[in-house]
Amino acid sequence: MTTTSLDAREPDTALPARGDEVWRNERVDLAAERQARRRAGRHRLLTGAGGVAGLLVGWQLAAVLLDDPVILPSVVRTARTFAHYLTHNYPSQSPPLWEDLMISLRRILIGFVVGTGLGVSVGAAMFSSRTVRHLIDPVVEIVRPLPPLAFIPLFIVWFGIGELPKEVLIAFGVVPVMIVAALAALDDVPDDLQFAARTLGASRAYALWHVQIRAALPGIITGMRIALGGSWGSIVAAEMLAATSGIGFVISQAGNYLDTALVFSGIILIAVTELLLDTGLRALAARADPSRRKKDRV
Repeated sequence: MTTTSLDAREPDTALPARGDEVWRNERVDLAAERQARRRAGRHRLLTGAGGVAGLLVGWQLAAVLLDDPVILPSVVRTARTFAHYLTHNYPSQSPPLWEDLMISLRRILIGFVVGTGLGVSVGAAMFSSRTVRHLIDPVVEIVRPLPPLAFIPLFIVWFGIGELPKEVLIAFGVVPVMIVAALAALDDVPDDLQFAARTLGASRAYALWHVQIRAALPGIITGMRIALGGSWGSIVAAEMLAATSGIGFVISQAGNYLDTALVFSGIILIAVTELLLDTGLRALAARADPSRRKKDRV
């Protein structure tokens, strides 16, 4: 009887040992996967830095060969100009570069937030109702190819020469992009998610806003990245034509005075700012993607 009871307990004592071994193997695999991701990230960063360094070297060599700072200033000259006017006024009555950047950034963010909200809302309405989709889709397809810059004179006539026409211009360019992006992302969401939510008692509106749009967030954020890049082109052009402040105005003034180094400084400032904003949106997309979030949590 004693032998039988020991034999009966033997499988129970063996199970935790096998479970611990499996768990240890999984931890080793996860550690190796994380290490591989870190190596890939470092390799990508170093490769990108090498590409930027190559661009700067080519720029410097071309500037030395041309030997004309008006046509192409050197990297050193541009860096000195950038460092100087980042905290000094240009011209004497204008604020330094960082203040002009903040002015342009405020205009972009206001128009971008308003345009994104409108675009996602209209896209969700088109996704929910076939009638609304058939009604609005031709309008979107007509407006979407039109360059927002063509509407600058109209917006000045309608809204004056203050901040409102510039913010409306940004929103006007963002809305069609976000409508298309939101609608495409929602169309790709599996119907099973909506059916599961409705089975659990969720209303159609609740399932749309809390389930389907949540699942479509990665695609919506990708549309936001595209729209944000276009917003910079619109605001710089608007500031060149009808503004007395902002980074576009500074670039236009520097071009009038043949200060090419300052023109490049403004372009570089826009590029760095856009890169930082895009990096934030990419990080947000990574957090919004359930599969990536699960990997990060593990």
